[in-house]
Amino acid sequence: MKWGKPGRRTGPTTRLGVHLGLRGRLLAVLAAAGVCGAAVFCTLWAQEYRFWLFCQRFPSLSWDEAAFAQTLRVQAAHTYLPQDSTGQSNPDLDAFFELRDPYTSVYLYSAEDGYFLCGAYAEIMDDLSYRGLFDLGYYVTSGRSEMYYSEVMKFENCKAEVMIYSYHRARTVYPYFAFCLAAGILAFLWPVLRFMRRKMRQILRLKESILSMAAGDLDQPVPACGQDEIGVLARELDRLRLALDENIRLEAQSRKANQDLIAAMSHDLRTPLTILNGYLEILSRGHGDAQLRADYLARCLRKTADLKEMTDKMFEYSLVFSNQMEPHFTSISLASLQNDLREHCDFIRLAGFTVQETYSDASGTLRGDETMLKRVFTNLFSNILKYGDKSAPVQVGCAVCQGHFQVSLSNAIRRDQEQIESNRIGLKSVGQILRLHGGSLFWSGEGTEGFLVVLRLKLGGAGA
Repeated sequence: MKWGKPGRRTGPTTRLGVHLGLRGRLLAVLAAAGVCGAAVFCTLWAQEYRFWLFCQRFPSLSWDEAAFAQTLRVQAAHTYLPQDSTGQSNPDLDAFFELRDPYTSVYLYSAEDGYFLCGAYAEIMDDLSYRGLFDLGYYVTSGRSEMYYSEVMKFENCKAEVMIYSYHRARTVYPYFAFCLAAGILAFLWPVLRFMRRKMRQILRLKESILSMAAGDLDQPVPACGQDEIGVLARELDRLRLALDENIRLEAQSRKANQDLIAAMSHDLRTPLTILNGYLEILSRGHGDAQLRADYLARCLRKTADLKEMTDKMFEYSLVFSNQMEPHFTSISLASLQNDLREHCDFIRLAGFTVQETYSDASGTLRGDETMLKRVFTNLFSNILKYGDKSAPVQVGCAVCQGHFQVSLSNAIRRDQEQIESNRIGLKSVGQILRLHGGSLFWSGEGTEGFLVVLRLKLGGAGA
């Protein structure tokens, strides 16, 4: 006698991509976890029949179907089987059905025409609570809890087909199914929870880094967090940390440089001011002859020139290294700028220079900060006074060329200019002002060669 054995089922396999974003990685992990959970469940569930055979070693779970069938054969030979349903009690037939246990159903069918004669179903079916669980388990396990056997047996007066349905297997199939399902769910949850735990740890590390940065610790690097969106956030946060640290360091250096500049300029200004004050007091009291007073007056003029040079240098430093200059643009006529150039040319003539001026018919306007542009001309002509050679003429010209107002200055450089300290701060400040106006500056000249400066400003509007 052979009982039905369920077939085997196998789960699919898959391969996952690697270079994915956070959403893609999560979907990949869910897919892999789903395949893993299904594979674990199917692998364990395929061993259900072996588990059933293993449980047959225990008397409380075993059931000898061959011995039960033999008992029914012996009892059937002494049992009278009525051929029609009369509703009357038959002690012999009752004794025949009493041989079954609560997990077994027995049904009798006519051996000649196959009609149902009588039967008794398993007593566990009368338990409503068990019946509900049984029906659910029967559905999800595809009826593996039910085993049946059919045999034609000879009764006292006839032959009949005996159908035996056994539900003993339900005592092992349902718990084993629950075990397989739990194992599959755990196999699914383990990689998902592990992935989420790793991402949560990365987020917590980012939180700690942000709190450290907020507390002022910019030396601790932000830990790497992979290639997904969290990793990109970590890398950008680390770049922000480096940029912030660099800005703070540069700001500290700038603040120290400004303090040093102020301290140095204060010291440098104090000495000529003290001397100038002494000379002026002597002159105010009228001491000394006319020659001595003239000498003191010349010294005062020299000291005022020194003070002017120091204050101009301080302004130039602040202009070059300041990032917060905001020009106030107004409409400026080109004729006004030419008049400024003529005034500066007249000034250097008084200082002993020969000036050759070339002006074109410049009609029109440009937008700019007039005060800043006057500082540009003052700076350029101050360089001529400081470094220029009076024996050579100074060439000054302005013209409108290709939509730009262009000013050029050229002169020879004194042979002793190398003894004069020059750090090009004046030209840097001029270039900074012209850039704010959308213009450009070109200069050339080293050593004793001629020096040329060309500046260009666009007509119509600054920065256009």
